[in-house]
Amino acid sequence: MNTRLKELEKKIQYEFHNKNIFSQALTHSSYANEHRLDHSRCNERLEFLGDAVLEIVTSDFLYHKYDTLPEGDLTKIRASIVCEPTLAYCAGDIKLGEYLLLGKGEEATGGRNRNSVVSDAMEALIGAIYLDGGFANAKEFIHRFILNDIEHKQLFYDSKTILQEMIQSRQTGALSYEILKEEGPDHNKSFEVRALMGEEEIGRGVGRTKKAAEQVAAYNGILKLKAGESCI
Repeated sequence: MNTRLKELEKKIQYEFHNKNIFSQALTHSSYANEHRLDHSRCNERLEFLGDAVLEIVTSDFLYHKYDTLPEGDLTKIRASIVCEPTLAYCAGDIKLGEYLLLGKGEEATGGRNRNSVVSDAMEALIGAIYLDGGFANAKEFIHRFILNDIEHKQLFYDSKTILQEMIQSRQTGALSYEILKEEGPDHNKSFEVRALMGEEEIGRGVGRTKKAAEQVAAYNGILKLKAGESCI
């Protein structure tokens, strides 16, 4: 485990003084229950703290980045950044799911790749960095791994709506989604979906639910259409 912790520390560019709190951030409640650990040893309390730190850092960032936007617009953008799918997307960049301590049942049902599990762990990691190294280090982590490339993260969050609007403005055929593949048992499904503009395929996506797969397909469709516009 020590080797794994060091590997993740290198990825996140932060070295913990208190390794126990780092390990706690990666401990899912299913693991704590299975090993009869005190419930305070799982990452739920750290998640609660990390959620609050993430919200203030994100609010401060948006307040200064978009200095003319009204409160309502800022609230909408913040929601798109701190929501479960976007946090899971950010967690994927550091492959956070690979480092989690899960109970056997949670492991067997695909918890390592479940958005709710990895997004909660991302918040717990923020909480752990905050407790271990203070606000400045937590803020640096959030800026580096969550608030980076913010325009693309917003596109990802609003991908289905944005793609619908793009296609309507072109009047080139209706947007639809088609399931190409459905694999795995009910508790651990995987869907592959493609986004169609009329008859033309413009993007594909894979996800644990149809909705998640459609979101990725729509995001890839947006990128393809935007790339086409830049070539004109």
